[in-house]
Amino acid sequence: MEIAPDRRPLKTRSAAWAQRLAAALAGRNVSPNGISIAGIGFACGGAAALPAGAHGWIHPVAGFLLGAAGIQLRLLCNMLDGLVAVEGGKKSATGDLFNEMPDRLEDGVLLVAAGYACGDPSAGWLCAVLAVLTAYVRSFGASLGKGQDFCAPGAKPHRMFLLTVGCLVAAGCPVADLTPPVLQITLWAIAALTALTACRRAVRLYRKMGNL
Repeated sequence: MEIAPDRRPLKTRSAAWAQRLAAALAGRNVSPNGISIAGIGFACGGAAALPAGAHGWIHPVAGFLLGAAGIQLRLLCNMLDGLVAVEGGKKSATGDLFNEMPDRLEDGVLLVAAGYACGDPSAGWLCAVLAVLTAYVRSFGASLGKGQDFCAPGAKPHRMFLLTVGCLVAAGCPVADLTPPVLQITLWAIAALTALTACRRAVRLYRKMGNL
């Protein structure tokens, strides 16, 4: 399947299971915007589970596993809404809005929740701000006619992969006192990679504009 230049390149988009699932959703008249809203629900559920597990409101292992599940289900919705819209022929006038706004909200709630879960809210908020910055540089470049730049190493899939791994490691950590440092280290790694990505995108946009 050919990927449009303004779509994030995802190998899973071409997977047979993803194509079948998207076709099934489109065949049942599930709207892409509805899938986007479901992604918000999964992200908020995962975000709520992280501090709940970290602070003992629910079993810690359950909290971190639910957090990881919420992250991955959010990403699944992020992929399926585009598949149903484009390949399923269900694009709408409000599709771009529902494609972008939920992403920013989902990134923010998950990263900030992880910060509160590990006792370092500043790390979570910094990650959230940097995530918005990388998206802004990408969107700004597109608004100038320079195309969408999805370069790594701290793009959305990479941030969410690291956060998922951090949650899984925290869930499997045999010593409860090590759980906060695991998430804290994960968040600061995400912050560093996301800052690097924002700088890379800005430099690449600068070059595209003919100044280098």
